[in-house]
Amino acid sequence: MVLSRFWLIIILSSVVYILFLLATGQSYSIDYVVNGKKDEPLLLKELYLKTLPAPVQDSLTHAKDGRYILKAATAKKDTLLTLDKDIVRMTCGKQATDGILPTCKNTIFDLVLPLIAYLSFFCGILQLLIDSGASEKLARLLSPVFIKIFPEVPANHPAISYMMLNFAANFLGLDSAATPFGLKAMESLQEINPDKEKASNSQIMFLCLHAAGLTLIPTSIIGYRAAQNAQNPADVMLPCIITSFVGTLAALIIVGIRQRINFRSATLLLSIGGLIGIIVGLLLYITRLDLLAKNHFTNNISNVILLLIILVILTYSFLNEKVFAAADRNVFSSFVDGVSSGLKTGVTVFPYILGMLVAISLFRNSGVFEIISGLLAKFFLLLGINKQVVDALPVAILRPFSSSGSRGFMIDSMQTYGVDSLTGRLSSVFQCSAETTFYVIAVYFGSVKVKNTRYTLSTMLLVDLICVVAAILVCSLFF
Repeated sequence: MVLSRFWLIIILSSVVYILFLLATGQSYSIDYVVNGKKDEPLLLKELYLKTLPAPVQDSLTHAKDGRYILKAATAKKDTLLTLDKDIVRMTCGKQATDGILPTCKNTIFDLVLPLIAYLSFFCGILQLLIDSGASEKLARLLSPVFIKIFPEVPANHPAISYMMLNFAANFLGLDSAATPFGLKAMESLQEINPDKEKASNSQIMFLCLHAAGLTLIPTSIIGYRAAQNAQNPADVMLPCIITSFVGTLAALIIVGIRQRINFRSATLLLSIGGLIGIIVGLLLYITRLDLLAKNHFTNNISNVILLLIILVILTYSFLNEKVFAAADRNVFSSFVDGVSSGLKTGVTVFPYILGMLVAISLFRNSGVFEIISGLLAKFFLLLGINKQVVDALPVAILRPFSSSGSRGFMIDSMQTYGVDSLTGRLSSVFQCSAETTFYVIAVYFGSVKVKNTRYTLSTMLLVDLICVVAAILVCSLFF
């Protein structure tokens, strides 16, 4: 219900504001909202050549490409004048994101089709985990810990295995694997959900922990920093780990209090302590490596572990072929059945992804987002917060809405303020330590057709805020 209303609010407010700008003459054209593409110049006005000052006319007519840059007198961006016959197009700046129609097209080709491919493959692997009996053994091994956090989930239930694989994929920065494992976990949790249209406690806890995104190897962030020639691309690794760990603990505590989880359990405390020990141990090892060895390790560890997971599942399935034969099937036919299941899940989530991305497109292109982020920036400056911190806030504000949008802001902040500046590093930690909240809720609950998400959205946004505060404190301490 909350997500539905929020979706309506951002679409309606964005459309009303766009039409208001057009009606008052503040926008010359709103074609970019419907048909425009990301980073294309925005059309300010079209004029006849003869209406321009004589020096500008002369510059345009003598320019080989019919282009002339009108330098801004203030800090505003320069205006580009392009001559086409006797008409001059004035453009300035860049479009924030794709318009509605390109968003619809790109959602299918750039997002949904790759997602369906990932889902199909990993669901095939997960089907082997189920049919070979490995999921039951893994669930039995993990049950003592998971039943403390998910008391509604029966011991040895397959959902435990899927959740563990999802957390592990997030931990290693394997986004392409985390989503299929997570969607499979939601489907499995939905099977034991007594009210199919209402989110269960277990689904809320799982999604909030997933969104907190405890990360050990922020591979993509390190890659972006390396591309911008950072002095030490991996120097944000520790801040990323600490911030995401704080977010994960916050999600566990906030949801746990609402669900009356017993945090005094020795098993739970030992598990959290063991996790902290693993993180500290790996960090100690990584920090002892030189720059080249560190980059080599972080670039390979996640993929090596993913391949090992696939290898172990396939090997176990091969050694237990008799289990498949008893069910009148074989390893490959079981894999194919899983692929078919993943394909159906991908088709199911497509409408939810499309609806959310179109809303975000309108929200960005309307200028409403920039107004809100600008007001927040002024507010934080009035509070005396460091300007370098304020300059990184657009990444944090946009992250719950759009991963690609916040990533664009992150790269822009590196290029504008310096990749090794506090702003550049803080932007990287913001990007790493939070999740695309609205997208995740739409996709995960949409995959199981849950309509009432209860307090999931408010909790995830609160965790996002905690991650933002933690990132600022940690980066201020480290850098």
